[in-house]
Amino acid sequence: MIRRVLPHGMGRGLLTRRPGTRRGGFSLDWDGKVSEIKKKIKSILPGRSCDLLQDTSHLPPEHSDVVIVGGGVLGLSVAYWLKKLESRRGAIRVLVVERDHTYSQASTGLSVGGICQQFSLPENIQLSLFSASFLRNINEYLAVVDAPPLDLRFNPSGYLLLASEKDAAAMESNVKVQRQEGAKVSLMSPDQLRNKFPWINTEGVALASYGMEDEGWFDPWCLLQGLRRKVQSLGVLFCQGEVTRFVSSSQRMLTTDDKAVVLKRIHEVHVKMDRSLEYQPVECAIVINAAGAWSAQIAALAGVGEGPPGTLQGTKLPVEPRKRYVYVWHCPQGPGLETPLVADTSGAYFRREGLGSNYLGGRSPTEEEPDPANLEVDHDFFQDKVQSAWAGYYDYNTFDQNGVVGPHPLVVNMYFATGFSGHGLQQAPGIGRAVAEMVLKGRFQTIDLSPFLFTRFYLGEKIQENNII
Repeated sequence: MIRRVLPHGMGRGLLTRRPGTRRGGFSLDWDGKVSEIKKKIKSILPGRSCDLLQDTSHLPPEHSDVVIVGGGVLGLSVAYWLKKLESRRGAIRVLVVERDHTYSQASTGLSVGGICQQFSLPENIQLSLFSASFLRNINEYLAVVDAPPLDLRFNPSGYLLLASEKDAAAMESNVKVQRQEGAKVSLMSPDQLRNKFPWINTEGVALASYGMEDEGWFDPWCLLQGLRRKVQSLGVLFCQGEVTRFVSSSQRMLTTDDKAVVLKRIHEVHVKMDRSLEYQPVECAIVINAAGAWSAQIAALAGVGEGPPGTLQGTKLPVEPRKRYVYVWHCPQGPGLETPLVADTSGAYFRREGLGSNYLGGRSPTEEEPDPANLEVDHDFFQDKVQSAWAGYYDYNTFDQNGVVGPHPLVVNMYFATGFSGHGLQQAPGIGRAVAEMVLKGRFQTIDLSPFLFTRFYLGEKIQENNII
């Protein structure tokens, strides 16, 4: 395909009208143009680059081994681990397609930046432990020659989860699993809670769990920019645009019980360029769906969920955008610098923000979900006395609030890294490595994330995570 085209009106300006010539007559301005004409003639001779051709550096390449749809922290983590685990430098060509280069509505930048290991599922605990180690040694992983070191501004104040009498037994069970996986978590009675945090009102609190190590919060924007800088240094390509179509081939197969299924393989991704009606086709071998809250739309473009209901072909990706509010308030007499991120029995949470007696927090809705069509904030949802507020998106898995990782069973070269329902940022380093291992090795190696495969939606096998804030 010819990528470069001659600009409209090429050659205009070489002919000039001189004073005194007859109306309609032209003569060449030889004084300044002869050398220019010679240069341009030479430039289009074989073996020479043509300066007349348009710059196409903003376009994606015609070919890429892997196309990652979504340039947030999950997509960038997959790109990073693909390049780190490739057999030799430059063996894999990776393209990241992101429609919003400002990241103004990206979930990463709008997150509160928390990390904890207080989950109910071993896989989520392992992912967060892996990420904690990654973040603790961030400059060993993401250092770039001649670039300043990253400062994630990690605040290791921990998470403090409060449970009512009704939920105390479940909290005890969760902490047992967390400790078995290596997390440093303590259980605290109301009396112990008051002694350590005298500002807490323990009315209605039967038990608390407190993360003593590798928990707290960090700067998500710094992690995003650090990953982007690093993967660019490793040769990953970026394109601002929107994926609008997949070109695929189909093959009809029989299962072991003689049921017919149609396998698809994507061969080409169409990328609509920013502020343009035109698209650029990119031939590829692998597609990574890391489009966050919009990943179900990308999956549908590939034919995921198009079959009859109740069949594997008719099983959709159950991920949708959910809007969550974050509020900031000032409290001069509030808890001090040792304050952890606190989640109380109602589901409301807060943490300190900086050193100026500011706090941020919020709560997931318990009844009607807010309209995700925009990121406008409902200031009546929380309380009146707030300084500022913003909203962001969860890539919410309506099936079991857990991530979707690995290949689709029928669209055989589309892999997922999505649906983490609010904990994708903190688990991104481990998720990226898991997807890269599946692409390059055909199996999970570091952490077995087989329970997070797409097939569970068809089989109806929920792996419910009970600790989603």
